[in-house]
Parts: sequence; structure tokens; C-alpha cells
Amino acid sequence: MSLEIKNLSLEYKGGKKALNAVSFSASSGVLGLLGPNGAGKSSLMRILATISKPTSGQVTWRGQDIITDPNELRAELGYLPQYFGVYDQLSGSEFLHYLAGLKGLKHNIATKKIEKLLSDFNLTHVADVRLSQYSGGMRQRIGIAQALINDPALLIVDEPTVGLDPQERANFRQMVSDIASDRLVILSTHIVSDIETISDNIAIMNAGNLTTLDTPQSLLQALVNKCWEITISRDLLSQIQSDVLISHTIRQGNDIIVHYVDQYGKFPTAAMREPTLEDVYLYYVSGQSDNETPSCITSEVA
Repeated sequence: MSLEIKNLSLEYKGGKKALNAVSFSASSGVLGLLGPNGAGKSSLMRILATISKPTSGQVTWRGQDIITDPNELRAELGYLPQYFGVYDQLSGSEFLHYLAGLKGLKHNIATKKIEKLLSDFNLTHVADVRLSQYSGGMRQRIGIAQALINDPALLIVDEPTVGLDPQERANFRQMVSDIASDRLVILSTHIVSDIETISDNIAIMNAGNLTTLDTPQSLLQALVNKCWEITISRDLLSQIQSDVLISHTIRQGNDIIVHYVDQYGKFPTAAMREPTLEDVYLYYVSGQSDNETPSCITSEVA
């Protein structure tokens, strides 16, 4: 089971590039895909889900080119897009049975699978309620359920925790962690906390480019000696914002504790601190990375 992406580019009319020669490989496990809005994450997800075609480049799944022949991947693909539409006139159970039929599941197998998914996502009590009456969080949960209905070998989820409350988000992260041992899960988000505890590897995108891809431990190690803390008065905060990359602030009485990223520390009273993945994310999307982006970044998600 292997996904190979080579020099993938997508250019829209007018010359705007959504993806710029993106390359990486992945196998089983969780690949967290981080990046701000407009980074190219959704464009990449749509290509991997065989919905869109790139301007150039190649994507293979188990050695099969999915751009020229997408059917082999589609048979073992689960996909939750960022904006997920439902059939409002159907109940939750009817909707899942409909999609199970489209994916070729036998009725008795689908029924058992649907019962479990409805239970896992706390939707059993609304299984017979029309989707038009579902809340935003319920719709997101039914969307995640449909992506899992065929027990996919490749699961692609784009901003999956939008609309979920903190407990539902925690349950979703646990579910992803539980199922990822024998499949590849690509989880795209701009929220670091969604992936920091469950990802085997993390890829960071910005402006259509893949800026880095590595294990969380290696990404954190790259920022050792570059993360700092300083306590200042509140009126000084605006003065230093233009000088350093601030990742976090903590109010403490009349003062503010500022966490920031900088190669040299900048201020005499600053103390070095341990890096976080939030620091890593901001470091790479801000363009402050010292390393030039390689033309081809390759990582096996173990």
C-alpha cells in the first residue's frame, strides 16, 4: 500500500497556481497536512480523491496511475471534503444505506456497519431523522461516517472537525488513531491541535508549495534553540510584533508573557524554551525557515 506523488502542479485560468511541483510518498499511518487557507490543501485533496485532475505531475496508488485510471483507488477510498453536502430529504440511516449501495456493499454487511458508525458518532438517536433537521455538528459527523462506510484503505478528510464540539473532536482524533495502523489517513487542517497527537508525519503547505514533511519529533528538533520567552508590559507588545514571530501570549497581571520564534533571541532578557508544533507551523508558513524548500520531499509514513 503506497501513495506516490511526483511533481504535482495545478494551475487555474489566469495563471494562478494552486499547487507547485508537490512531491512526496506515504504508506500506512496518519499524515497530517497543515497550512493556512489558500495553501493548496483542498486542491491536493481533490486530486487525490480523483475529483480533479492536475495540470501536470503524477499520482500512483499501489503503482497504478490514478489520474489516467482512477477506478482501483475509488474502490478503496473514503473521502470527506471540506464542504460536505447531504440529501436533506433522507434520514441519516437512509443516507448511509444509499452511499453503501453506491459503493457496492451488500445489504446485511452495510446494515451492521451503519449501526456501528451511528453508534460511534453518537447519531443512533437521530438515525431516522431527516438530515434537514441535523445540526452542523451532526452533519459533519454523518459526513465522517460515510467516508468510513466501505472500510477504506485510503481515508482523506479535509477540515473534518469543523462544527464539532471539544468532546466530539477528541473522539474523532481517537477514532483516527485507532484505525490508522493498517491504512493511510490523510487529514488536512489549519488547526495544529487536530493532528499533533495522532500524526506519524506532518506536511506543511504554503502558497501551493510543500515546505516541509517530517515526523513531529524531527520538526520540533529543527526548532530547538530558536524558541524564546520574554515577559513585557502590555504597551510594549505592539512594538515587538514587527520584530519577531509571536506564536503565543499569556496575560499575567499587567504584563504579558510572549512566546516567539527567532534564530538569535533578539532581546537580552529572553529565555530559551521548548518548541511546540504551533511554533513549527508558524515558522514554516511565515517564510522564516532557514532551509530552502527541496524540489522533492519524500517521506514514508510508517
